[in-house]
Amino acid sequence: MMTTATEQSQARTWVQENLPEIGLGGVAIGNEFEYVSDEEAYSTLQAAWQAGVRYFDVSPWYGLGLAERRYGHFLHNQNREDYFISSKVGKLLKASKNNKGAEYFPEAHSPNNVVFDYSAEGVRRSVEDSLQRLGIDSLDIVFVHDLSPDNKLLEGKWLEHFAIAEKGAFPELTRMREEGLIKGWGLGVNSPEPILKTIQVAQPDVFLLASQYSLIDHKNALNQVFPEIKKNNMALVMGSNLNAGFLSGSERYNYDPSKPIPTEYIAKRDKLREISQKHNVDLRTASLQFALYPDVAISVIPGAHTAAQVMANVQSLKVEIPEDFWQELKQQRLIEENAPVSFS
Repeated sequence: MMTTATEQSQARTWVQENLPEIGLGGVAIGNEFEYVSDEEAYSTLQAAWQAGVRYFDVSPWYGLGLAERRYGHFLHNQNREDYFISSKVGKLLKASKNNKGAEYFPEAHSPNNVVFDYSAEGVRRSVEDSLQRLGIDSLDIVFVHDLSPDNKLLEGKWLEHFAIAEKGAFPELTRMREEGLIKGWGLGVNSPEPILKTIQVAQPDVFLLASQYSLIDHKNALNQVFPEIKKNNMALVMGSNLNAGFLSGSERYNYDPSKPIPTEYIAKRDKLREISQKHNVDLRTASLQFALYPDVAISVIPGAHTAAQVMANVQSLKVEIPEDFWQELKQQRLIEENAPVSFS
């Protein structure tokens, strides 16, 4: 079945008009960085709901099933029409006594191994498995996960997996959209190449742009990715805009705590902190708003594993940041001259 231009336009319009501007990312609730108890995870989800968060992003990868089970435990008590949820495909979970769960996420205590599968059958199986873990009957958005050159766990070259997805995952997700099982789909990746390539060969609606647009690093996304997204009338969900907590104080950069943080990033954060203090601006608040300023950005999904964190993130979008703060960042060449610095 071929998607018509009208159907494609309707899917993209739905995503752009309905997705809330702030959601809750699921990495921390999957115990990727540290141990979080079930009670603390549910308290965080409850706090998010009470604060008005109605968009929840998750993945089978986060805690190898743990995050989806926790989300499902909370969300199955809510009316399905009252919230939006996205999950991911490409990483099938298979339980085994001889699993590598402790190697990937030692604090998640998962019994699962992961198998990368970007075929049509694998993608449909992944969606069905996610729905079972979540205890719901549909997903709003599906992101093809980590189909990217930075994914060191892929066997073989990433382009070999992309070729499988081009013939398998991409058309199958389009069929799922036509069936009404999902509202839209795209990629969730940490590098620009897969996004630009997918635009050329498939019919996606929205991308999760992860680790590519922050106060630390945003030039390439701003000048290479955003123009293509806008030209094709697509949209971006903005992820890891705090660089996995780096900009809010964590001593890690993005998703590999064992990897040394580049000294230039530490120096840049120090300078950002200095100017933030001068203008009485919270750096986390500035980081989250900065991610939403581009006209192609429709939602930001910071992670949290405590009620206090999630409430602080929600409050950050309500704060007015003085124009002088952004102008000084540009004068100091800490952000690009053409970076948007207000909600237009």
